Amino acid sequence: MNDKVAFITGASRGIGAESAVALASAGYRVAITARTLTDGEHHDHVGSSVALPGSLEATAKAVESVGGDALCLRGDILEPRSMVAAAEAALKHFGRIDLLFNNAVYQGTGNIEALLDVAEEQLWAIYQGNVFTPLALVKAIVPGMIDRKSGTVLNMVSHSAFTDPPAAANNGGWGFAYPSSKAALARMAASLRAEHPAKGLRVFNLEPGLVMTDVMRLAGIDDAVMARFKPCSPAAIAAVVSWLADNEPLEAWDPKNVLRGPAIAKELKLLQSRSLLGT
Repeated sequence: MNDKVAFITGASRGIGAESAVALASAGYRVAITARTLTDGEHHDHVGSSVALPGSLEATAKAVESVGGDALCLRGDILEPRSMVAAAEAALKHFGRIDLLFNNAVYQGTGNIEALLDVAEEQLWAIYQGNVFTPLALVKAIVPGMIDRKSGTVLNMVSHSAFTDPPAAANNGGWGFAYPSSKAALARMAASLRAEHPAKGLRVFNLEPGLVMTDVMRLAGIDDAVMARFKPCSPAAIAAVVSWLADNEPLEAWDPKNVLRGPAIAKELKLLQSRSLLGT
């Protein structure tokens, strides 16, 4: 067991929630952020105000069930001040942050729009959520890691950022806005490594493969997409996140570029990891 602290965005459901419990099981205290604090809250998901399963309070309960300590901090990646305030609150509460997991992703409209159809305001929102807010969190948290000469930043990227779409966005492929934002986020790791060598700072890009979510279903991701890829479970990717938190990835995994979550899960025999959320 250890006494390290993880700060996890998008932790009310899916990979973020599973990762919070997996890290807690490994001894981490966790600061968890998301828009949804309590079950039943309505938020904008792909243009619809709906209440999706999951909440920070539910994640915290699962963390506590494995003997962990969770600090719930409401924050919205489209409101960067709320996220920086959450980081500051976590630092004040725990005294340090050892792992920053930039997992949350923009969930409004525009993600799967055709290039000629995506609106400028949609593009701004996507980049705010997927690039500018993660950068704000890095600026708030990484200086402490550098001072301690120890810390890990894990940025969730996307297969679509590095791969040509097999078809149009409305026919089993993907558009321009979302992949381009994730490609921009992926460039952060190399910059941080170059600017802070030998400072004990570990920075990785993690690509989770296709992980089906409630938001993706709302966005119209259907069997046409599922048929092209082999989905990976949130629990399997969370197990990889927990492993990477305290272990060095193999050079064969290309850690200076993009870590492929499903392939790592397969090699570490984590693909069948069970959900830790108790649902």
